[in-house]
Amino acid sequence: MNFHKKVVLITGAAVGIGRACALKFAEYGADVVIVDRDGEKLEAVKNELLALGHRVQAYVCDVRVESQVLVVVKKALETMGKIDILVNNAALWRSFHPFVETTTDEWQTMFDINVNGTMYFTRAVLPGMVEQKWGRVINVASVAGVYGNGNMVTYSATKGAVIAMTKALAKEVADKGVTVNAVSPGTVSPSDQEDPDYTEVNEMNYANRTGSDNENAGLICYLASEEAAYIAGQNIQIDGCRRKL
Repeated sequence: MNFHKKVVLITGAAVGIGRACALKFAEYGADVVIVDRDGEKLEAVKNELLALGHRVQAYVCDVRVESQVLVVVKKALETMGKIDILVNNAALWRSFHPFVETTTDEWQTMFDINVNGTMYFTRAVLPGMVEQKWGRVINVASVAGVYGNGNMVTYSATKGAVIAMTKALAKEVADKGVTVNAVSPGTVSPSDQEDPDYTEVNEMNYANRTGSDNENAGLICYLASEEAAYIAGQNIQIDGCRRKL
């Protein structure tokens, strides 16, 4: 895969899959715009990317706030000239309890981050992709949005919405040189692990391990590549052949 002269914007890029995506895109030649709420960790990733010799921009942004999103996209376009690839990775997921214990604030916050944040960034960059007749949008969903996880109703609902958005939007832009796809990880390695190839034993799938950040990033990079130009409107599960729903 070759992303020379391509610009990728990745949300939630300070840790985990987002960080692995940033490093892998850069290794394949892309210039990278990274976005996250955690400025300290974001700066660390920026320094990792600069060491690879490509242009890098880092922006602290709360994806729930549309005005912040628009400022980030405006600055990125002014600096980089274009955005070819968008990876909507920022998400909130740590919520385990019965549905009846869900508060309205929790429901709203998770939808604001997981769904509205995805919408804000996509809507902001899509016109430029359509104008240049080339673009890739990859949304990071979850197997929870496919199966529905008990005691994770809110998270499951948001990821189901992201998958539906992916399939619908792809139909609008596939003839304009823009592909929209989603990836749905199963059980992934802890995001606080610095080694993007780290895995640990896990019985939720027949591979009996977690998926690494690099494995997820590899699929995302493929969907952004020229080789995947005929793949659109798909939600691809990357879950080690999931055992339990």
